[in-house]
Amino acid sequence: MNKYHIRFNKSRGQQGRGSLDHVWRVFENGKEFIVKHVKMNVPVWDEVTGDGHGHDDWNMCCEGFMTLDAKTSTAIINKEKLD
Repeated sequence: MNKYHIRFNKSRGQQGRGSLDHVWRVFENGKEFIVKHVKMNVPVWDEVTGDGHGHDDWNMCCEGFMTLDAKTSTAIINKEKLD
């Protein structure tokens, strides 16, 4: 099972940060994916990450298994691993 942090993409539209439509940053065990949509079919909670000295980020968090739909640029997180 993987842990996910989902955060709003404040730098969307900038070079290397997706188009203006790529509004979500999804971190899977620390690896970042930039997507247009997120679908979470698992329990979700909030969590703060950062250094505790003003560089903190609020995230939506969950655990599960992600699949990426490249056609719609959607990260889909499910409880079970889909093959």
